[in-house]
Amino acid sequence: MKIKSSVIENKFLRIKTINLGATLYEVFHKKKKTNLILNLGSISGYKYKSLYVGATCGRFAGRIAGSKFQINKQKYYLNKNEGINTLHGGKKGFDRFIWEKINQTKNKIVYQLKSKHLDQGFPGNLDIKCIYELEDKILNIRYEYISDQFTHVNLTNHSYWNLNYKKNDNIFNHNLKINSDKYLVVNKKLIPTGKIKRTMKTINDFNYYENLGKKIKLITSKNFKKISNTINQSGFDLTFCVNKNHKNFVAALKNDYSKIKLDIYSNLPGVQLYTSQSLKYKKKLFPYQGICLENQYYPDTPNRKEFPSTLIKPNKLYKHFTKIKVS
Repeated sequence: MKIKSSVIENKFLRIKTINLGATLYEVFHKKKKTNLILNLGSISGYKYKSLYVGATCGRFAGRIAGSKFQINKQKYYLNKNEGINTLHGGKKGFDRFIWEKINQTKNKIVYQLKSKHLDQGFPGNLDIKCIYELEDKILNIRYEYISDQFTHVNLTNHSYWNLNYKKNDNIFNHNLKINSDKYLVVNKKLIPTGKIKRTMKTINDFNYYENLGKKIKLITSKNFKKISNTINQSGFDLTFCVNKNHKNFVAALKNDYSKIKLDIYSNLPGVQLYTSQSLKYKKKLFPYQGICLENQYYPDTPNRKEFPSTLIKPNKLYKHFTKIKVS
């Protein structure tokens, strides 16, 4: 199948997707006349490079230590694509598959992917739907999935948000708030150690709006490095434990110059903050050009019984959502 794009829109937003990776390619703010996410340019470029830009990540978003896990005494060995570990599902994660568009209306696109048993080492035949739907100023991203065996699943959308009018500008003028009091401690390979620490009075405290430029400048300063054990000190690549609340509020991102704001909601327990310090693609994408807020389960959950479980039961339908309100 060829790479094809699809468009849905209303009077507030225009959403463009592509079938490779069930990827979110454009979130166009009609009043402000600007796209709010990064992309690779021509959709043909996605054949050769992903960088996960806007893609649906799976079968397991995030990292799995040692590329292995065990279910009911049966060990499974996964495809390694980051040293000895597995990242975002392996060398051919869901971002590299052509998804079938099975339905489209004026405000909704539905993609489907059937992942075979032992795809990248994961057990079970897995049937997944990715649904993009517009409702006024809200973009809903929903995942529905079912397997014929016990298996681990963790899906997320990996969009890089940039609320500037000029996408060549970095995210240092963005302000971020995260509804979280705790974060996962990680080792040098960004694998969770199992420890969970409080954010209060640390560089990782985003309970109130914090300027990303100031935070990143602090985290990269020599003085901070001397007194801190923070991993990956060029920016943030960290899982936050979302505080439970009846509105499912996760985070808010705003830009005081463009006057654009995102409010993000999800029923998933974690959000991965990544400030794109390693982003690079030709002359189009560069470090700190976008911010990822990936709603998902915690990394390495298949090897961490103390984390909210990603193990799904056979023949049971699972549903998760991310809701992004643009204002």
